[in-house]
Amino acid sequence: MPEMTLFKTMHHVCIVVRDIVAAEAFYAAAGIGPWHDYPPLDQYTELDVPSREGFLGMKYRYADIDNLQIQLCQPPEVDCPQRRFLDEKGEGVFHLGFTVPDLAEAEAQAGSAAIAPLMRGRRDNLSGFTYFDTADRAGVVLEVRKASHG
Repeated sequence: MPEMTLFKTMHHVCIVVRDIVAAEAFYAAAGIGPWHDYPPLDQYTELDVPSREGFLGMKYRYADIDNLQIQLCQPPEVDCPQRRFLDEKGEGVFHLGFTVPDLAEAEAQAGSAAIAPLMRGRRDNLSGFTYFDTADRAGVVLEVRKASHG
């Protein structure tokens, strides 16, 4: 069996928060920033998520620090995995994101290790993400992503 490589290159930590403005202000006061808007979520032309309305209603902000990106996510008041996490567990780390060169290969590797997809999205240029159903076994959702550049 080939070595699993999909969870090797850490990209970001995503923290679900109730109030993204207050959370960003706290992090900025702690010296973490500058903060930026995440690209529009409607760029994902292929979307397999439990709630399209929930996904498109997410508010994201991110800050690049020296060794990774921190993302803040405020879910909408509709049923979606991030909203369920916030309601059941409170604020905290929802997922860890890893960069991969090929999303299809990453999904195949995960499948061979019995790690099922939870959500996925692709842009027209084949960049995008796949979240895996790992929270019960890993304590957190693991995600792979392919950037739209490079």
